[in-house]
Amino acid sequence: MEGVAGALGPLFLLILLGALLGRLDQPGGDFWPRMERLIYFLLFPAMLVSTLAGADIQQVPVGRLALALLGAMGMLGAALWAANHRLGLAAPAFTSVFQGSLRFNTYVGVAGAAALHGEAGATVAAVAVALMVPVVNVLCVASFIAAGTLGTAGMRASLAALARNPLILACLLGIALNLSGIGLPGWSAPATELLGRAALPLGLVAVGVALRPRALLRLDLGVWAANLAKLILMPALVLGFALLLRLDPVSRDIALLFAALPTATSAYILARQLGGDAELMAALITGQTLIAMASLPFWLRLVG
Repeated sequence: MEGVAGALGPLFLLILLGALLGRLDQPGGDFWPRMERLIYFLLFPAMLVSTLAGADIQQVPVGRLALALLGAMGMLGAALWAANHRLGLAAPAFTSVFQGSLRFNTYVGVAGAAALHGEAGATVAAVAVALMVPVVNVLCVASFIAAGTLGTAGMRASLAALARNPLILACLLGIALNLSGIGLPGWSAPATELLGRAALPLGLVAVGVALRPRALLRLDLGVWAANLAKLILMPALVLGFALLLRLDPVSRDIALLFAALPTATSAYILARQLGGDAELMAALITGQTLIAMASLPFWLRLVG
């Protein structure tokens, strides 16, 4: 594995480029919202299908990887609910803290995995996405329901959106093509791969565009609690599970990478639509993305 800084540095430069473009309002208009939709609904699903359809999944310890990632996610989610009465947060703020503690930036994760371990890392990352995306979405929607910020109509819309999630559908399709032995026939394989290649650089730039520097002025208890849970407790839990389960170095590194990722930019939209604290969510997204530029290399060097 090449140096962690050398692998992750270019990714963070693309995020900073996006932040600069957002600051300058370039290219302007609704370009970036439309680009984000294209990445989310077409380019990134194409990358997942291409990776999973042709991957040697048998080389990935799926069961132990699931135990490490989902076990830590479940423990942290339960701990957050148990600590909610002590935090004393309003229901909308707690849902944003919950999202900020469990959601992860998929674009940074998959790009980082490929930069660290090449094709093997990308394969483990695709499996991690297939495992984590459905679970984290169910947990976060459940947090909105339990907190009471959703009405009946909102709950139905959220569950319907979960069933139509393009990342979940792409993972299911890629795994089905792989297990069936069909794969991607003919020209569809290189065409899908080409589409997928565009997802990561554009996705990283879009992450930077979505940052809100003014949101960094908010430093209340919710910000501290979510940042502690996401950037310290979650990777520590996953690292403990990875060592206990004796994951191979590639799977261990990718599991730790996904655990230490900043929260997803899409969490802001969910907070705004489902009754969460959108301003707190913006502060968490921006702060965690910037802090992760130092914390991610730290965690990976710890095991490197």
